Amino acid sequence: MLGLLGLRIFEATAANIADLGEEHGHRVLRVCGKGTKIVLVPLPPAVGRAIDRAVASRVRGPILLNGRGARMDRHAATRRLHRLAESAGIQIARAHPHMLRHSSRPVSTLALTCAMSRSPPVTPIPAPRCDTTTLTNLDRHPNYILAACMASGT
Repeated sequence: MLGLLGLRIFEATAANIADLGEEHGHRVLRVCGKGTKIVLVPLPPAVGRAIDRAVASRVRGPILLNGRGARMDRHAATRRLHRLAESAGIQIARAHPHMLRHSSRPVSTLALTCAMSRSPPVTPIPAPRCDTTTLTNLDRHPNYILAACMASGT
């Protein structure tokens, strides 16, 4: 949720099962961001499957749980990130959940820049061509572009 959706840690940990829904054929997560701004974030298939595993058979409550079955907080998320990095053999000096948000920003920035019909920033990654309807069209949301890049390894 943090890396592929670009959510802040407080947005991910505050997400409830009731916030999951569907909009125009897309599975979405209703997120309350900074300043109580509500947005619908489309869920790429990989994120949807991960959320389904986290939710299991529960019908209400938080999406992310800590080891005791309570709502996960940012401290528990940091501990889990450290364990995952260690088990994967990744050595990062001060790993924290916000690092995952930063990892999603380059591709999302390119997609949004293109969507807003601005000149793309100087980058070795070619910006995809799209029109100005991208921001309102969930079919071409930056989350899908990022998920496709991550899946293809590029």
